[in-house]
Amino acid sequence: MKIRVLGAAAGGGFPQWNCNCRNCAGVRAGTVRARPRTQSSIAVRGSTGDGWALVNASPDITAHLQANPAFQPARSLRDCAITGIVLVDGQVDHTTGLYMLRESPRPWPIWCTDSTYADLTRGNPILNVLGHFCGVDRHRIELEGQRFAIDGVSGVSWRALPVPGKPAPYSPNRESPVPGDNVALVITDETTGRSAVYAPGLGAMDERVWSHMRSAACVMVDGTFWTDDEMIRLGASKKRAREIGHLAQSGPGGMLEWLEQLPHDTRRILIHVNNTNPILDQDSEPAAEVARRGVEVAWDGMEIEL
Repeated sequence: MKIRVLGAAAGGGFPQWNCNCRNCAGVRAGTVRARPRTQSSIAVRGSTGDGWALVNASPDITAHLQANPAFQPARSLRDCAITGIVLVDGQVDHTTGLYMLRESPRPWPIWCTDSTYADLTRGNPILNVLGHFCGVDRHRIELEGQRFAIDGVSGVSWRALPVPGKPAPYSPNRESPVPGDNVALVITDETTGRSAVYAPGLGAMDERVWSHMRSAACVMVDGTFWTDDEMIRLGASKKRAREIGHLAQSGPGGMLEWLEQLPHDTRRILIHVNNTNPILDQDSEPAAEVARRGVEVAWDGMEIEL
């Protein structure tokens, strides 16, 4: 099984188009050593065959498709190697790219929970709009941990785990979150038995997710903010990381403390990194601390094989 990081940044990408924080201004000017990154998405391929599953449809999806020739096998006039789409939530930065996929010659198979389906048919009705173009073949993600498979992505099984988080501002559940607003994915190679846990939005650790992380060969988890008050200190928001559904990396009980407790051979990767996060600056002390702890920061084009 192969996992390819298409976009490693949080909403807005890095540098963000209107941001002049130290990171964004520095990478534009060449004074900060950092890789630009597009908005968060991954793709998964099985051990055989050409099919890929797209996990989240970033606003940058067309750039992702152009940058990865493997997604265009050119078997017909209109063709793509993506055979299905899995959504972990209904957030803008994970779903806007669906609009860009409207030229598909057949309905898109899309896996999502009931609450995400409500977000995308009521609060922000992207799926309804697609019905006027290619159409949608919606598959329900169960929340009891049932396995599912995606046609064309052979030898890979999927499970979804509800995780603490915050639904989108347009969600019917915005002020009263329910299980399924945000999920982590357990993606398993059925031949090797090795798995990856993908959780780009994680407001707090819970026992079920932690149990799967401890047994995974690779974890790709929320790397949005370095500190809980990061956006407040910069004057970019009045909300803490945990208030918008993200567990900060540093401090007591932060993501780095959790990752440090995993088995030594577990690959640990931070993904969905906000443009303000100092770990993007490769010469910063936070970046050095992440490296000392054996944790990687995802970048566009990164590949993981299990």
